[in-house]
Amino acid sequence: MKEPIIISLGGSLIVPKTGIDFGFLKKFKKAIDEMTSQGYRFILICGGGMTARNYQSSAKKVIKLTRDDLDWLGIHATRLNAHLVRTIFRDTAHPVIVKNPTVKLNFKEKVLIGCGWKPGCSTDYDAVLLAKLYNAKKVINLTNIDYLYNKNPNIYKDAERILEIDWKGFRKIVGDKWDPGANVPFDPIASREAQKLGLEVILANGKKIKNLENIVKGGKYIGSRVFG
Repeated sequence: MKEPIIISLGGSLIVPKTGIDFGFLKKFKKAIDEMTSQGYRFILICGGGMTARNYQSSAKKVIKLTRDDLDWLGIHATRLNAHLVRTIFRDTAHPVIVKNPTVKLNFKEKVLIGCGWKPGCSTDYDAVLLAKLYNAKKVINLTNIDYLYNKNPNIYKDAERILEIDWKGFRKIVGDKWDPGANVPFDPIASREAQKLGLEVILANGKKIKNLENIVKGGKYIGSRVFG
C-alpha cells in the first residue's frame, strides 16, 4: 500500500466567515475520491476556521481566558470540523478520527481524518507529527491564499510573494511562539519540528482543486515551497 499523503486542511476552507462552505467540500471530496480510485491514500487534518474564532471571541467577551482555554476551544472546533469531513468521506474513511498524532493506526481505508490534539500547537503540528509517524516526506498545507508572503498582503501593499524558502528563512517570518487563534501560514511549533525532520511543506490555495491534484501527482502547481 502507498504511503499516505498528508494534507493540512485549513479551517478557513471548511468554515470561512460566511459559514460552512459545502460547495468547496463537495469539490474537494470529488477530487480526493478520484485520486483514491487511482491508488492514492490520504491523511486529512482539519483546522478550526471561523468556528474556532467565533467561540474564542465570544468567550473573551464574557471572561478573561487563559491560553489553554483558547486552545481547547480551538481544538474542539477542529474536532467538530473533522467529524463533518469524516461524515462526508464515510464510504472511504477510517471510522476513528485521529486525536493523538503520536499513536499510529494501521488503517487500511483510503482516507484517515485527524483533528487538534492538545494545547500549545495547531493542527499544522499534528500534520507534521503524522508525517513523521507514517514516514511521509511532504505535507501539503491548504489555505485560502495562493502563495506565502514575507508579510500580510492584506495589510501591506509592498508584501513580496515567496515561491521557495528554506526553514531558517521561513521561521524568521512566522516566529517561534504559538498564539492560539493566530493567522499564520504555518504554525511556528510545527515549523520547528518540520525543520528538524527535513520535511518539505507546500503552501497552496485549497480552493484550486486542479492545482491540488497537480501537487499530489508531482506536476506544476501554484504555491510556495518550504524545505531544507
